[in-house]
Amino acid sequence: VLQVKNVIRPRYYSSELGIREKLFIGVMTSQEHINTFATAFNRTTAHLVNKIKFFIYADSVKTNYKLKNIVGFTDTRESRRPFHVVKYIADNYLDEYDYFLLVPDTVYVDARKLVKLLYHMSITFDLYMGGARIGLDPAGSASADGQSNEPPANEEEAPGTSDRNYCSLEAGILLSSSVIRKMRNNLERCVRIGSTSDHSVNIGRCVKYASRVAGCQESFQGMRQYSYSLDAPGRRHRDFSELAKEEAFRNASTVYPVQTPEDFYRLHAYYSKHHLEKVQERGYALEQKSYRIANGSISNKILEIRWPLGVPPPSAPETRHDILTWQLLNGTHSFLPHGNAEHAVAPLSRIEALDFAKVLEIALQYAALKHPRLSYHSLHSAYRKFDATRGMDYQLHLSLQEGSGRSRRLLVKSFEVVKPLGRVEVVPSPYVTESTRIAMLVPAFEHQVPDALQFVEQYERICMQNQDNTFLLLIFMYRLDSPSKGDEDPFKALKTLALDLSSKYKTDGSRIAWVSIRLPEQLSNPVDPQDWLLHASMYGPRQLLSLVVADLALPKLGLESLVLLATPGMAFKADFLNRVRMNTIQGFQVYAPIGFQMYPCRWAQFCRECDTCDVSQSSGYFDRRNHDVIAFYSRDYVQARKLLHPQGLPIIRSDLDIDQLLLQPGEETRPPGVESILDMFVAAQHSVHILRGVEPNLRFGQDVRNHLARGGSLPESQPERCGREQCIHLASRKQIGDAIIRYEDRSILHK
Repeated sequence: VLQVKNVIRPRYYSSELGIREKLFIGVMTSQEHINTFATAFNRTTAHLVNKIKFFIYADSVKTNYKLKNIVGFTDTRESRRPFHVVKYIADNYLDEYDYFLLVPDTVYVDARKLVKLLYHMSITFDLYMGGARIGLDPAGSASADGQSNEPPANEEEAPGTSDRNYCSLEAGILLSSSVIRKMRNNLERCVRIGSTSDHSVNIGRCVKYASRVAGCQESFQGMRQYSYSLDAPGRRHRDFSELAKEEAFRNASTVYPVQTPEDFYRLHAYYSKHHLEKVQERGYALEQKSYRIANGSISNKILEIRWPLGVPPPSAPETRHDILTWQLLNGTHSFLPHGNAEHAVAPLSRIEALDFAKVLEIALQYAALKHPRLSYHSLHSAYRKFDATRGMDYQLHLSLQEGSGRSRRLLVKSFEVVKPLGRVEVVPSPYVTESTRIAMLVPAFEHQVPDALQFVEQYERICMQNQDNTFLLLIFMYRLDSPSKGDEDPFKALKTLALDLSSKYKTDGSRIAWVSIRLPEQLSNPVDPQDWLLHASMYGPRQLLSLVVADLALPKLGLESLVLLATPGMAFKADFLNRVRMNTIQGFQVYAPIGFQMYPCRWAQFCRECDTCDVSQSSGYFDRRNHDVIAFYSRDYVQARKLLHPQGLPIIRSDLDIDQLLLQPGEETRPPGVESILDMFVAAQHSVHILRGVEPNLRFGQDVRNHLARGGSLPESQPERCGREQCIHLASRKQIGDAIIRYEDRSILHK
């Protein structure tokens, strides 16, 4: 019986099929040039090639270079340097790349042109190519660049290894992987015959001996690599704008020697502009060719020729809810912005106004070319629509004037402008896991004790029983004259429950602690629970107290803690905590979820109350105005607070400092618009990102339901400072409209 052995396959298809990247660039530089020439080389080339490494001597290598892709050699013998480079490349990257380019740090490489050239060559042949050639005569006289190079003594010259026709390293030497492999196999012999002070000769002798290539190849398979020497007669000290007019300059893939690091950026600008012009010419030619092929006789559904070419067509909506609406604009305002009926008109932001002005300018330029006899009079109307698969579409209706005087008349011409999406890039972010410990801060006023008790019971069920890696810190907001001990303590029930649960789950490491804050006299008036129910925020009209809570509680946690500021009236699931861990990144991102505000269904009788059901339009809405719940790292919060401290937003270090923060904006220089921790992060212009997103597993409105279930009622009028945007909704517009119709139509009501 034959034993069948398991076939061990590589992890990637590319390894199994032998697919390799195209180009590796090895730059021979020095420690003195790392922060100048090498950095300029890296910034103009690294993003256009597959791999780049810089090789230096490592006799006294520093480790604080900003450039990280550096390799150092301890052998400081100059003649051996290229062979160390070849050995390093062969040992580490031989099977990963097809071609290897060796250059000094004074060569500018037009990587776009070079990579395109390499894709037209076959990798099955040995390649030893350069844009310039040097050599030694049989007597060992000076080479073309004026350097004296003596041939090795007492060495038998192998066939095809005459000291002529070498590629010059000053212009760059291009080698195939097969040549590098042969050089590595004959490296000892190469070291013996490559004893001159000229790297070009040493590399050339090694290539000729190892691969039997006759000499430097200026062209291969009909393709040619051009180099442009800035040291040639008539080119020294000439401006690049003049050199750019030469055909030889535009065709070159390497330019040498570059005199200053700034010249790298100038050369890169000229060649990038040249490539951009070529791309635009090819795009225009392709567009005209496509239109000629169509010629109006074949349906565009077959040819898929659309305007503009290369841009996806508008996405087709799956349902009526997915229809993308056009938004009416003028030069300063938008009408029904974002489909929000609460605001009929909204001013354009600075970015939107600049964008619209640019679009209008382009449309006017096109109108002048299309209708030279007409002059611009005014903007009749404009519409825009954003499609996530296509980009931003504009429709502009311009009033153009024809003639003058009494014969003048206005014509309305329509133009369509498209701003297609560019290349989509994934924003890199640090690595995070779902094992981080969350410190939950839950503040509570005296009238919110019943809701806080229910929250602690919920916390025990979701976190403590399942041994979730969390810690609960309760913040008790005492009025100035309220006792904090004894039976009259308004938070006694909460303290007792916290101690009992901490003792119950002590072996699991779960515990509940608390911090007490004594409010100033102006905030110590008794609060009727129904007065704050309609506020979106648990702090009612005092949202700035969220900053007080964070300032006074964070010293108990430390700077490395992941903090989730919560509310006693919210309901959550374990999945929400995992999203907090994944979306809150220290030094990088703050997470402010948008919770789902539930309607009081039993009270309004417009919907069916269900805490475990999926979110729906009939049961509630995502409340963008509620900023109470936010997750951040303590260090990021402290840094942002320090940025705003000199601007009139003082840091609260004790209960006595609360008065300073709660002064009215007219009485001090507090930054405008700062009412919550989220506003504070925005105003601080901190380096961290702010992520907002809907969170169906975070729900608000439980406090309203509990208050009504305990026999309470809602206020008859809208509370002060609540405002249209900061009050919660008790039902949807559709539900209220149906109720009004049924109330007004008595015949329907009696049915």
